[in-house]
Amino acid sequence: MTESLVAKEADRVLKAKHRAMWASGDYPAVAADVIPDLGAVLVRACGVRSGQRVLDVGAGTGNVAIPAALTGADVVASDLTPELFDAGRELAAKRGAQLEWRAGDAEALPFPDDEFDVVTSCLGVMFAPHHQNSADELIRVCRPGGTIGLLSWTPAGFIGRMFAAMKPYAPPPPPGAQPPPLWGDETHVRKLLGDRVTDVVAHQDTVRVDHFDGPEAFRDYFKANYGPTIAVYKAISGEPDKVAALDRDLVDLARQFDVGAGAFAMDWEYLLLTAVERA
Repeated sequence: MTESLVAKEADRVLKAKHRAMWASGDYPAVAADVIPDLGAVLVRACGVRSGQRVLDVGAGTGNVAIPAALTGADVVASDLTPELFDAGRELAAKRGAQLEWRAGDAEALPFPDDEFDVVTSCLGVMFAPHHQNSADELIRVCRPGGTIGLLSWTPAGFIGRMFAAMKPYAPPPPPGAQPPPLWGDETHVRKLLGDRVTDVVAHQDTVRVDHFDGPEAFRDYFKANYGPTIAVYKAISGEPDKVAALDRDLVDLARQFDVGAGAFAMDWEYLLLTAVERA
C-alpha cells in the first residue's frame, strides 16, 4: 500500500472513531440541558438574516442551524455524525424551522466553493483533529465578502481544563491531531484563517451552567452522556484506580468552578470570533 493510501486509511479510521464517539452517550441531551441557548449567540453575532445561505459545520442537533433557519435564512446543517440528526429534525419540527441536514466531514466539506453567505460552527469544528484543514474548508465554502463565525471553548475555561484533566488518562492522540480548545485561542484562530479574512472581531464570554445539583452530579452526567468523557472512561475501564482518580479529578475541577451563588453553578468560558472573507 502506498504512503498516500496508508494516510487515507488512517484518516478514515480516525474519523470513524470520532463519529462513534459523538454517537455514544446522549449528546442531544447535553446540548438541550447544558447549553440550549449558545447557538443563538453565534447566530446574532453573525447577523444571520432572511435570504442568506448559511452552513453550520459540526451542527450536531442544530443549536445554531435551527435559530438561523428561524430568521428565514436558507440553512444547511452538516455534521460528521448524522446519528444526531434525528433529534435535530425533531427539535426543528417543534420550533417550526425548515432546513437541510447533510452528513459531512469538516476537513472535507461536501459543498462547492463560495457556496454560502455565512459559515458558522459552535463547539463543532473545534473537535476536528486537523485544524488547518478545517479552517481551509470553512474559507473555501464561504463566498468572498461572506461571514465566518466561530464559538469555541477556551483552553483556560472549564471545558478546556476538563480536557486537560482527562488527557493523562486518555490514549495518545494520533500524529498531527491538535487539541480542540486551541480553537478558543484567538491567536491560533487568526493564524489558521490568515490574511484570507478581514474585520476580525473576537471576545471571550461565559455561559452560566446551572443544570447540575453539584460536582458529583456533573461528573456522573458527563460520564453517561458526553462522548469525549465516555471515551476516556472506556479506555481505563479495566483500571479501577485510574477510574477512581479521574472521578476525583473531575469533581475537584467542577468544585473549583462553582461560582458560589448558593445553588451549584459554573461559568464556562468561550471565544466568539467573527470574520469577513476577503473579497
